[in-house]
Amino acid sequence: MSTAASGTATETLVERFGLKALVESCLVLEEGVASAKDIEIGMMMGAGILPGPFARADERGLDEVVEALERAQSEWGDAFEPPSILRRLVAQGRLGKKTGQGFFPYPQPDEARSRETVLLETRDDVGIIWLNRPPANPLSPQVVRELSELWQEIEGKLRAVVFASSNIFTFSAGADIKEMTKMRPDEEGRELIESGHGMMRSMEQSSTATVAAVNSIAFGGGCELSMACDFRVAAESATFGQPEINLGIIPGFGGTQRLARLVGEGKALEMNLLGDPIDAYEALRVGLVNQVVADHELFDTALAWGRKLAGQAPLAIQQIKKVSANGDLGEGLKAEALGFGEVLGSEDAKEGIGAFLGKRQPRFQGK
Repeated sequence: MSTAASGTATETLVERFGLKALVESCLVLEEGVASAKDIEIGMMMGAGILPGPFARADERGLDEVVEALERAQSEWGDAFEPPSILRRLVAQGRLGKKTGQGFFPYPQPDEARSRETVLLETRDDVGIIWLNRPPANPLSPQVVRELSELWQEIEGKLRAVVFASSNIFTFSAGADIKEMTKMRPDEEGRELIESGHGMMRSMEQSSTATVAAVNSIAFGGGCELSMACDFRVAAESATFGQPEINLGIIPGFGGTQRLARLVGEGKALEMNLLGDPIDAYEALRVGLVNQVVADHELFDTALAWGRKLAGQAPLAIQQIKKVSANGDLGEGLKAEALGFGEVLGSEDAKEGIGAFLGKRQPRFQGK
């Protein structure tokens, strides 16, 4: 056999093996046996396929993969028939890396406002803040600083913001422990915590609505960042936890406060004192997350939340968030009354009422 013929045969074998691995991975996903992330990691670690079949398909382009499978089906049989999930993604325009979404999401950042560890992507009135320090996305001093700077730039200017991870392995694994050992607790440590507190309090009081798209591990500061968002949408393979107790420290970015407000004092104390993680469905049951979806549907679902929120009245959003956070009922009701009065006299209120009476969609301006 000539060298050219041998090379062609090898390429055909590799193509056939790769396509078959993708088909079987899709079938396992469709049957609900495992999540997209678990299948991807399993194929990488167990079968030595690097990158995994889903990421490989996203890189090639899912439309091109479907075409390749159709050719393979005609040549090698129905075992290569394109799986329904693959056809559905293509029909939805989720073609992989080139469109920013396939089996996994891919950042398409605005270069002018992105940082080294944090990327910003804008889609109309919705921004996506991508945590971009793989594989763990730790909340190091640099990440907290760049997050804070970026938030100050976009707060109030974008109607809604989705926080997401640029990799499949973690949302954020929490504080950068190595960096923490280099910090002076009385100065640098306090400055880091205060900076994080300031940004997260600003998020909670802002007219910009926030959604955390938690794709995987959200531990420590990662869990706390998600709790500072208005809503949390979780992938099936997501896990949440406050493991600081295992290091002999306590949560520093609001975990002792926000967690109890979301899940109740008993569950919060359990999570903070035992340090054990909970899965996405347990997080949904106790009220830590608002929705759980399949891994490959996470980003589109979170983006849909963002688009819905971006269409709401910004001043009303801000007042609802502001008065809802008041812990004392009496004081909260007073704050609610004041907030209602402020919003009722706004241009947005006039627009919203007029649109309702006129049976049309309102166009809120944040005035």
